[in-house]
Amino acid sequence: MSRQPWQRFKGFGLRSRIALAFAVGGFLLSSILAITTLTLTRQNLLDQRDETAFAVITANGLRVQSALPPENDDEVSRSIIDSLGQRGGTLPLLRAGVEWFSADPLLFDEESVPATLLELVDAGIPGRMWTTVPGGRALVTGIPIPDRDAAYYEAAVVADVESTLDALAIILFGVAAATTLLAAALGSWAARRTLTPLAEVRLAAEALAAGELDTRLEPPADADLASLTNSFNEMAGALEVRIERDARFASEVSHELRSPLMTLSASLEVLNTNAAALSDRGRTALGLLNSEVLRFNQLVEDLLEISRYDVGTASLQPDPLDLVEFVRQAVSYAAVDGVEVIPGERAEGTIITADKRRLGQVIANLIENAARYGAPPVTVTIEKHDNHVLLLVEDHGPGISSDDRRVIFDRFSRGGGAGRRIYDTGSGLGLALVAEHVGLHGGRVWVEGRRDGESGSCFVVELPHSSGFV
Repeated sequence: MSRQPWQRFKGFGLRSRIALAFAVGGFLLSSILAITTLTLTRQNLLDQRDETAFAVITANGLRVQSALPPENDDEVSRSIIDSLGQRGGTLPLLRAGVEWFSADPLLFDEESVPATLLELVDAGIPGRMWTTVPGGRALVTGIPIPDRDAAYYEAAVVADVESTLDALAIILFGVAAATTLLAAALGSWAARRTLTPLAEVRLAAEALAAGELDTRLEPPADADLASLTNSFNEMAGALEVRIERDARFASEVSHELRSPLMTLSASLEVLNTNAAALSDRGRTALGLLNSEVLRFNQLVEDLLEISRYDVGTASLQPDPLDLVEFVRQAVSYAAVDGVEVIPGERAEGTIITADKRRLGQVIANLIENAARYGAPPVTVTIEKHDNHVLLLVEDHGPGISSDDRRVIFDRFSRGGGAGRRIYDTGSGLGLALVAEHVGLHGGRVWVEGRRDGESGSCFVVELPHSSGFV
């Protein structure tokens, strides 16, 4: 299928297309002006040369006709041609009988006269014809002199005119090229000036997406763009109000749930104390209630924690710590047994500056997640690189699909474990909190397959050099 002409430029950016449009417009306009100027100048110069040559050949023809004797005389014919010489840029040529006499045989002789013109003049008809002589392009005029058995020819060489026109063409097309470049530069400048407000809108939108909800645009001086800026600022303001309202709502709900949750926990303690007196069905129900209250309590705590990020009150309390020793301690306090800590070759003795509580929660959440959804053994590998450190939490479970990897750090995303909720005390916010904690440290976290190629998952936490490791 053939593509439309405009579709060929879809790969260009808007700025490039504007500059290209200016360049094409400048090229077309300057080329039309150059061609028109050159054509008119050529016609004018040739017309002037033609008028001059016609006046000269008419006068010379009359002189020759009056000066030729009735009987051919070579000396008289030669003297007539020599007396004419090259006047007005023309070259005279005389045929007297069968003899030819030229003022300059090297530039114009009988061989230079077109055969058609010779036949025409020999038939007694004057004529003019363009041809090429050794001196360049010329307009040859022939006048018959039948009563003297003679004919007079004269060539008006236009080499100087052609040279002038060639120089003019070079100048005009040089100006056209310069005009095209100037138009392209002007188009680029105009595109930059035109698209600068759009670039500011793009940067502002990216800032909003990154969580800088107070981002606003300065009102431009251009009234046509003021409406765009006002609409963007109104949208940003409405978005900020809504997000802050939702964040406050989640925080307030979490706080309000703590009181009934404490009551439930206290009541459960009483029931657990008297569990022996309950029936089998009662003890089963009590066990389910214990697990749900535990999950509910974890959900409220995670909601409170994540709401601090939403309202912008989350902050680090950094302390220097030995990374390997800290990981060992965090693993020992986690509710998972048999986790092996494997320091890399350069990892021992690595000191970083980090928030102990948040980094400990990152390690604990990743280990518990690996044990809950993966399979033992679970390992934590510590690697030190030139500008960052890596924490790799690996398990031997079934792994995580590519679709789940894209959403696994979203809030309340459970992926393949959604069907096992009855056995799960998680809140669905653990990995979302991991991403928030790591991001607050200036790092990033992702999940991939095990690096040894075996079945399982590998969660990778990267802390950059700005985290303060030495």
